[in-house]
Amino acid sequence: MNFENTFSYNPDQFTLISHVLSLGFAVMAAGLVYFLVTRSSLAPRYQFSSVLSAVVMVSAFFELFLLYQRWVGAFRWDGTAFVQSGLLFSNGYRYVNWSIDVPVLLIQLLVVMGVTGRRFHQSWVVFVLGGLAMIYTGYVGQFHEVERDAPYWVWGLVSTGFFVLLLALVARIIFGNLARLPESARGTARAVWWLVLVSWLLYPGAYLMPALWDSADGVVARQITYTVADITSKVVYGVLLGIIARRVSSAEGYAPAVADEVALPRGGITDAGGVTDGGGRGGRRGRPGHGR
Repeated sequence: MNFENTFSYNPDQFTLISHVLSLGFAVMAAGLVYFLVTRSSLAPRYQFSSVLSAVVMVSAFFELFLLYQRWVGAFRWDGTAFVQSGLLFSNGYRYVNWSIDVPVLLIQLLVVMGVTGRRFHQSWVVFVLGGLAMIYTGYVGQFHEVERDAPYWVWGLVSTGFFVLLLALVARIIFGNLARLPESARGTARAVWWLVLVSWLLYPGAYLMPALWDSADGVVARQITYTVADITSKVVYGVLLGIIARRVSSAEGYAPAVADEVALPRGGITDAGGVTDGGGRGGRRGRPGHGR
């Protein structure tokens, strides 16, 4: 049983958690549309990354929507507080979802960074096995979070070992292939590393929340932490990978990517001919039929 079920909640606490969960699945729905719409601007070899992002969005949407339904169904208003209704709320659904999303997210990185051949398959195996091991050992540990006995700490520690292994591999994939990217994409690739590091660190923090903040406010903090981690590590991560893929596609001469890169605003005002106004003093080029 998760520690969310051991408390009653005032209206602010209960409503905040329901709103955070609804924000989570709404962002996933928006992300799905974004990745499908922007897919065509990438070279064919990188479009698979957008497809994988769309898969992650669908999976995460259903998980967060289910969590929202479980939350509003697990508690009832008794006139003074929201108390248990008899239906248990469970974060276990998150772990089931992560067992789909984490391997997919890591495979996206291999695709965008241009890893191919034997190295791709070796890294893919480590990502999948390491990711599933990290998730399922944490899944076992979370069943002991109310008692916080030895299995809670042991399984959490084992999960952390796989967590560190995956972070090391992500760093190796990014920085080991940085020189293969065009200069315009390297800064974004570095940003992906920092995003992964920071967003992934939120998950063990949420896992430890029962020990760090054993109260209804701790539950609120935990659900906010989990949801922020999901949004940043899935949606923002996918957007950054898409930017890298588009810039690589542009450097490789893929016409839709080149067109998108040219069309991106770079400051100032753009006239109908696509020429930037450098501040209104001689920056706008004359249109046909008009004097300069």
